[in-house]
Amino acid sequence: MILPVILAGGSGTRLWPLSRQLYPKQLIDIYNENTMLQNTLLRLEGIKGLGSPIVVCNEEHRFMTAEQLRKIGIDPHAIILEPVGRNTAPAIALAALKAIENKEDPLLLVLPADHVIENINDFHAAVKAGLKYAEKGNLITFGIIPRSPETGYGYIKKGELLEKDTGASKIERFVEKPDLLVAQKYTESGSYCWNSGMFMFKASAILKQLESHAPDIMNPCKQVIKTGTQDLDFFRLSLEGFKDISSDSIDYAVMEKTSKGIMIPFDAGWNDLGSFDALWQTGQKDESLNVLKGDVLTHDVKESYISSESSLIAAVGIEKFVIVETKDAILVSPRDRVQDVKKIVKQLKDLNRDEAITHRKVYRPWGSYETMDIEERFQVKRITVKPGAKLSLQKHFHRAEHWTVVSGAAIVTRGEEQILLKEDESTYIPLGTLHRLENPGKIALELIEVQTGSYLGEDDIVRFDDVYGREED
Repeated sequence: MILPVILAGGSGTRLWPLSRQLYPKQLIDIYNENTMLQNTLLRLEGIKGLGSPIVVCNEEHRFMTAEQLRKIGIDPHAIILEPVGRNTAPAIALAALKAIENKEDPLLLVLPADHVIENINDFHAAVKAGLKYAEKGNLITFGIIPRSPETGYGYIKKGELLEKDTGASKIERFVEKPDLLVAQKYTESGSYCWNSGMFMFKASAILKQLESHAPDIMNPCKQVIKTGTQDLDFFRLSLEGFKDISSDSIDYAVMEKTSKGIMIPFDAGWNDLGSFDALWQTGQKDESLNVLKGDVLTHDVKESYISSESSLIAAVGIEKFVIVETKDAILVSPRDRVQDVKKIVKQLKDLNRDEAITHRKVYRPWGSYETMDIEERFQVKRITVKPGAKLSLQKHFHRAEHWTVVSGAAIVTRGEEQILLKEDESTYIPLGTLHRLENPGKIALELIEVQTGSYLGEDDIVRFDDVYGREED
């Protein structure tokens, strides 16, 4: 059996303002109508002997991850929640330990959740080519045949050729991201592939190699798996045990040290969408080689990526630029400088700006809310509650709330009473009153909430009951 292991951590800081800490690139639809996570799982359809996936994600993203799997009909083997990020070696160790719990030894197909692969058949062929080597206990990495010299990727040098038809070879060495001159030499030589970060191996094989080469990672991972707990759809790990695990990539921890490494090269229109320049490269271009999304008008604009979420963008006389507008931020950068966007994110974090963390629209397991307007003593939100979902039973010490139903129906718990609200009906929740909002219908509930009070922060919540087991809403 092949068990997919989807690595869905990461923050995607180079794609700010589209990607935020609480809404990273793997969970947004930046390539097509599906999110990157969904695309990663959907492209596995047709691979023989495929089992349910293990998804490793940040605890902050758990409900969005579970909801996105549900929307495409995926029932996961496990969703492992990392309390903090610790790179790929611990994530793979945890997934492998979880995979062997039932005394089985599946093949693990490890895939980052944020890649684009345009030619699915070539990808499937590469997986098939790696299968027979992985079944013999080897550690397979998938190298991408370079189309151009790239300085944003690590490289892998081919060793002894094992099979002419598939190009399977031993791994001579891994190399860090090169400068442009070195990257050109690598590409022209034909001896190097881009390091894709995709792997295949038996669970027992990678665990044995981790035991040998990275015991400082393997031993604490064993302990946190042993003390982990199942919570709804999620497998939770103790922060106390997890935070001290060494942060390291599987490349450094194992692949650069093992004698079992084999590389399968392929070229299937692969891209890791690590920057806005990558989005331009993979996007649908107009006659001026622009990628335009949303409400955009241009005059004498060439080779640019322009994306609008809520406002008209009018651009004149620019070339090779990136302009990205969201409801709370605008990014402007030359295309060849977009790698530096992460420096803006660092400034935002240093200033404790919310724009580094989340969008105006915030997703919750029950739906979402979006801030429409906010001043010192009032805030207006648009709240969407999914069919059959309900918020926690709660109260606030510093604010009152006014709710008006725009569409759908709501059951409102207010103190000791329950009220059914329909379209154009409203209610008032006084400060300190125990309350709950629920959608009993089959369509989404949309309502406008007006908060008034001396403090309007999201931490002004005292929760008494919550079906999702959260401490924060």
